[in-house]
Amino acid sequence: MSSNIASIDFAEYQGLARILHHCLIRHPEAELVQGLKDCDVAGSWPTFANRDQNSTGREALAAFLAQWPTDTHEAELIELKLDYGQLFFGPGEPNAVPQGSVYLSEEQLLNDRSTMALMDFYQANGVDVDVDYPQPLDHIGLFFAVLDQTFGRLQLETDNQALVRFTQVLLQQHLLPWAHRCFELAQLHSSSDFYRGIALLASDFLLQMQQDFQLLPKETRLYR
Repeated sequence: MSSNIASIDFAEYQGLARILHHCLIRHPEAELVQGLKDCDVAGSWPTFANRDQNSTGREALAAFLAQWPTDTHEAELIELKLDYGQLFFGPGEPNAVPQGSVYLSEEQLLNDRSTMALMDFYQANGVDVDVDYPQPLDHIGLFFAVLDQTFGRLQLETDNQALVRFTQVLLQQHLLPWAHRCFELAQLHSSSDFYRGIALLASDFLLQMQQDFQLLPKETRLYR
């Protein structure tokens, strides 16, 4: 195992992946936002290499959570749900589509060849992705669910080279080629500091993992 990987705090990485999964997979609920505020997620998020997007992301998330009311927050939650919808869900075409195949296929289709390749990769490695409701397997929130599981195992199996290799291929071949573009669009179109901050922190986390696992993302043409 390289010195970069050996220095990873996998418990910390699992926690970050879980937060990003919950923030990206579905419309927000008040309990999620209040939990992030109570746990001071913005203040305790690791600085990593002190990249600008890390500090800007933490500042944006901290600003949003600071103004989140502790009693009645119905209006604020509606605004946040609308922001999530226009970014990641709809109605209409989301501004930051969260499914990888839309970026990787010329026709910009859901469940295209890259999704099938990801499905084959998961099956070959015995990965079972639990989906609460019908959702393409290459939804960016589901990638962070798989990373959550993987980092949890790596805490206990630090010398599992097959698991390290799985993580490298997952990132290099299936996530990194398009995820930064998704988060770039989310930063551009977000109407809230919440999703702007989450997008910046998620993109910075991907850069840190790319550095830790010593990866060059697969060169791929993006179609949006």
